[in-house]
Amino acid sequence: MTKPHRKSDPRLAGTAGDTTDGEGPVRQCAVTRERLAQTEMVRFVLSPDMVVTPDVNSKLPGRGVWVKADRQTIELAATKGAFARGFKMQVKVPDGLVDQVEGLLLKRCQSVLGMAKKAGGVILGYDQVKDALRNRTHGILLEASDGAEDGRNKVYFLAKALYSSVNVAGALTSAELGMAFGRERVIHGLVRKGAIAKTWTLAYRRLTGFREAPELNWFKDQDRS
Repeated sequence: MTKPHRKSDPRLAGTAGDTTDGEGPVRQCAVTRERLAQTEMVRFVLSPDMVVTPDVNSKLPGRGVWVKADRQTIELAATKGAFARGFKMQVKVPDGLVDQVEGLLLKRCQSVLGMAKKAGGVILGYDQVKDALRNRTHGILLEASDGAEDGRNKVYFLAKALYSSVNVAGALTSAELGMAFGRERVIHGLVRKGAIAKTWTLAYRRLTGFREAPELNWFKDQDRS
């Protein structure tokens, strides 16, 4: 089990109808009681047979219970009765709920990358990414967690030499990135700056509540999105 990189982030107080920095409504975490941006949380609903079900896209019908999007908090929700209190009834918490949430958040990240590819918003391949950087194409670097150190360093430091800020996402394996783009493996990529990059950043931020963000160790001067 990998340890997520973040414990907590600075938050803005507010009510359920408030918004924070354009990131959507604020909800109260059923475990910590913090009021957090909805984009920093995971919504849960009940299935017809009273099973707690993650709703990572916040679209399923019914009453929702919101929990901060990190492994430790959802583990506490599952083991300390937070879902029963939130739904105000006895519920069934499935085994492996936290891993299920991580899998769904990974699929969400892959879906966003797939949409970016269809929209022409992604560049793939070592040479292609380097050429794009030299041609002043700015965005978020994708580096496979199992990629070679030498290659990712060359891409990163090229970007660092050309731009004042550089963001890297490195929590997905080459196979996971490949699945997003219909390939066997992807090592290097670049999500072009724009609306899709913002959507990707929010999806990726939730995923790294459940697995390590290795870029923070690869590059100590890594800019945080």
